[in-house]
Amino acid sequence: MTNAADRLLDAIEEKKNPSVVGLDPRVASIPDHIKEEAMNEGFEPFERIHNAMIKFNHAIIDEIVDIVPAVKPQMAFYEQYGHWGVKAMEDTITYARSQGLMVIEDVKRNDIGSTAKAYADGHIGMVERLEGTKTSSYGADMITVNPYLGIDGIKPFIDVCKEFDKGIFVLAKTSNPSSGDLQDRILENGETVYEAVAKLIDEWGEELVGSKGYSSVGAVVGATYPKVGKKLRTIMPRAIILVPGYGAQGGTADDVVPCFNDDGFGAIVNSSRGITFAYQKEPYSKDFGPEQFAEAARAAALDMKDSILDALERANKMPW
Repeated sequence: MTNAADRLLDAIEEKKNPSVVGLDPRVASIPDHIKEEAMNEGFEPFERIHNAMIKFNHAIIDEIVDIVPAVKPQMAFYEQYGHWGVKAMEDTITYARSQGLMVIEDVKRNDIGSTAKAYADGHIGMVERLEGTKTSSYGADMITVNPYLGIDGIKPFIDVCKEFDKGIFVLAKTSNPSSGDLQDRILENGETVYEAVAKLIDEWGEELVGSKGYSSVGAVVGATYPKVGKKLRTIMPRAIILVPGYGAQGGTADDVVPCFNDDGFGAIVNSSRGITFAYQKEPYSKDFGPEQFAEAARAAALDMKDSILDALERANKMPW
């Protein structure tokens, strides 16, 4: 059995691209022609939303499959629509994996004991059927988790990662402006909460280090705090860092560079609406209309790739 971190790094190297596209289908921004088609293919309102999401996501995946190593659907944008939304999430993951993409499911789950195990089994492991056999529910390769409950809330996920060759990204320093309300607090020993969490992440990931030197227990560190990224990169040398905050939230290619190790690996940068809804924004809106939303996403994904690689090259961190 391979290691999930190794598989992700192999995919990054194959595509020569350390970026991931977030699939967050905001219904209001899905082009009208997609919504009109979906209206004619379902009877229930949420079934129609499911159909629109699937048409939109599949078109995006088809255009970026040769560019990016992975996609990252955010569960909140799906589950707000009940079981039809969850089905759209499941169908998106199934399609992405059928096209050879890895899937990082952004769910930020956490609990303790059997509840944490149920989350882990459902999202990255297997669950029991009535007849006694086991099957996968969502089938993601990796998920995001919250460390607030400590090792009691993390170990069930780690155990499932070991059993099924999966991975987790643990929140360390998030990209939102108010993250400092808790994460920047100074502890009695003089370190911040995010530094303490980073040390735990490095410790938690020790048993899941693959042949490439990286662990399947990764971390989430926002692009909007590059100085923090540099500090945490030192504390967690074996963690792959999932970097949100690029693009729409203000993070630049230069801002994400500190999250990479000197070998040019160790991070994967996310952009969501900056890619999927690029057709609504300059410069892409000049060349692509709503009918070409997927082509606009492709152009934006290529630009993101080039920007990150240019920044890595300037920092002497180009991995290939």
